[in-house]
Amino acid sequence: MERLQKVIAESGYTSRRKAEELIKAGKVYVNDRKVTELGTKVSGDDVIIVNGTMLKKEDKVYFLLNKPRGVITTVSDDKERTTVVDLIDTKKRIYPVGRLDYNTTGILILTNDGELDNILTHPRHLVPKTYVAKLNRVLEIEDLKKIQKGVLVEDRICKPTRVKLKSVDKAKDNCLVEITIVEGRNHIVKKLFETCGYLVDKLTRTSYGFLTLDGLKSGEYRELSIKEVHKLYDYKNTNKKVR
Repeated sequence: MERLQKVIAESGYTSRRKAEELIKAGKVYVNDRKVTELGTKVSGDDVIIVNGTMLKKEDKVYFLLNKPRGVITTVSDDKERTTVVDLIDTKKRIYPVGRLDYNTTGILILTNDGELDNILTHPRHLVPKTYVAKLNRVLEIEDLKKIQKGVLVEDRICKPTRVKLKSVDKAKDNCLVEITIVEGRNHIVKKLFETCGYLVDKLTRTSYGFLTLDGLKSGEYRELSIKEVHKLYDYKNTNKKVR
């Protein structure tokens, strides 16, 4: 017997958190009975219908994409803009793990594995994500130290695990800063620098956990290996040291 929201997530229909929302909203039926209680357990023989669609077991797929600028991180778009899903050649119903802004580039995982999505996006699992930000002016040493100690962003402290000044262009008065964080609040990197008086002109995510962009040009993708998927599942162990 498995929890209903986990079964929905593992079917590839949606993430576990979205499944929980659908259950509470009365959109899920088990054997023709509406279920609204989280934690309800079901078996492999139960018939589960979500939003009028009967769930079917689907093989899991995992893709690593180097997201280009000007592509939206969503499954579909009513404005008919190109989405990250459009870039992946698969018949499986996949969705992005977390999100990158429209003009943010870099590493993005797409899958139909709701359980892995939950592991990688939940803050308690401490999955590190590294970005390179181009700032609109040179980062002062005092501000660098301030960010390293942690700054208040929207009533919560954001403390990066690592901040490094990569390069400085004094002639153009800008710089590149490498920053690693383990949280996933929307626009968190941009907001962090804005709090200290800097604007992020360009932002690229260069790594997600142990995964990097090695060998992938902008717009290219590859499938993750079984070994890589198992290693991503290791982040479920909250006692594991951040890599």
